[in-house]
Amino acid sequence: MSHNLALPTGGHLARRHRPAALLAVAAARVLAGRSPHRIQQVLRLVRRGACPATAAQASAARSAVTAVSRRCAIDRGCLQRSLAAALLCRLRGTWPTWCTGVRTTPFFSAHAWIAVDGEPIDEPHDPAYYTPVLAVPPQHTW
Repeated sequence: MSHNLALPTGGHLARRHRPAALLAVAAARVLAGRSPHRIQQVLRLVRRGACPATAAQASAARSAVTAVSRRCAIDRGCLQRSLAAALLCRLRGTWPTWCTGVRTTPFFSAHAWIAVDGEPIDEPHDPAYYTPVLAVPPQHTW
């Protein structure tokens, strides 16, 4: 995971949306300390019954968690940020694809992110630079 410590500017979140974002960030912090296998199990359970998220919904969730958490706002907070954004989407009835894997530029590093239709949401690099190793996509309900 990269180590840029600069915080992004902006990040206003309406007061009524703060409790859900804070809850998602807290749950993500606990979940981030678990093994990759356990994280995947929990996320597969949590995603049940959710509709696939749109890019706008996923972006709004990512923005909300970075607005309430400094840890989620920095580059090295990618695991907690991606988990919190996915969990916040779920609280709102949707589910993006949660991914963890590697980023190959500007240097090789572990990374976690959320995606919609295979496109990373609000990530600073070209989508081709991200290679997922584990993913928890929306559950198809036929």
